[in-house]
Amino acid sequence: MSERPNDSAPRPESQKPVSMKIVSLSVGLPRTVRYRDLEVTTSIFKTPVQGPLLLRRLNLDGDYQSDLENHGGRNKAVYAYPSKHYEFWRRELPGMDLQWSMFGENLTIEGLTEENACIGDQFRIDEAVVKVTQPRIPCYKLSVRFGRDDIVKRFLASGCSGIYFSVVEEGLVNTGDTIERIHQDANGISVAEINRAYVHGRDNISLLRRIVSAELLPRGMHDHFVEQLAVFER
Repeated sequence: MSERPNDSAPRPESQKPVSMKIVSLSVGLPRTVRYRDLEVTTSIFKTPVQGPLLLRRLNLDGDYQSDLENHGGRNKAVYAYPSKHYEFWRRELPGMDLQWSMFGENLTIEGLTEENACIGDQFRIDEAVVKVTQPRIPCYKLSVRFGRDDIVKRFLASGCSGIYFSVVEEGLVNTGDTIERIHQDANGISVAEINRAYVHGRDNISLLRRIVSAELLPRGMHDHFVEQLAVFER
């Protein structure tokens, strides 16, 4: 596997200001596809579209989730993926046509990454305000999208998870809109740190304790870390 993006990037408070914006808007409707001799309904096949679009509490206009038990909801209203990760994946998967929205993201973004987005941070995008809630933990539907069984494992190992947001204030968003940080959570726990704790929790006990103590994550992911910490501290 190629060298992954640098996990040891400076903490957000030590970084110089960077330009952050939306590169592409993408939406998708549920479709049924064939996977391993099964009929699978998924909304991971998204297409870049022209905006502006209304970002609502539960989704972006024109975008609908197929599996509301594991996708969507207030804590996963919109999924963003850093455009710079596409360079990494083009090296990882040579010959594969990787266009914006390939990872099922609603927003392909520039400047904001897992390293400089912290759980609880809030951002204004034109009329809308969003809050960072968690990284994406992939399911088998990523394999459906890519047509390869190894992509889930590679995605987790890469640290290139993308970022889930809840919607604090609804509003129109569009390609080219600036992403402005308007609130930085005092705990300073980055999405990259959540990824590291999820994949390498046994080697990051102090980080696990910090994440659990902060109680910032949605209940399902928080409970996962509580259980992992209990196991690793035995």
